[in-house]
Amino acid sequence: MALFALLADVVLVTHFCYVAFTVGGEIAILVGGWLGWAWVRNLVFRIAHAASVGLVAVEALAGATCPLTTWEYRLRILAGQRVESQVPFVARLVRSIMFYDFPPWVFLVAYVGFAAVVGLTFVLVVPRRGRRT
Repeated sequence: MALFALLADVVLVTHFCYVAFTVGGEIAILVGGWLGWAWVRNLVFRIAHAASVGLVAVEALAGATCPLTTWEYRLRILAGQRVESQVPFVARLVRSIMFYDFPPWVFLVAYVGFAAVVGLTFVLVVPRRGRRT
């Protein structure tokens, strides 16, 4: 059971890192574009970022639950953590940052809107191949 709890925590932290990459990446791109940071125009980074955001938007449009969320919940059940009080403090803290109790349409609008902003960023902060001269 302890192994399942540990694995659930690993999935949660991985999920948090994914969210941090998508949100933090967009902030970095906008700020970096304004300040002239060359690395935010890196084409590989920008494609990876856009793909990560696009995946979330497509999941929302399809009405699918994020596989990382499903995986974490299943591991918590296998660990015997059936109620929130049985989840470790740090995991509860991370979950409180990531998960909110809003109607599904709010998330759909937020995810698709964020994907649109990321798409617009490709026009505002144009990515480049190779090194800048």
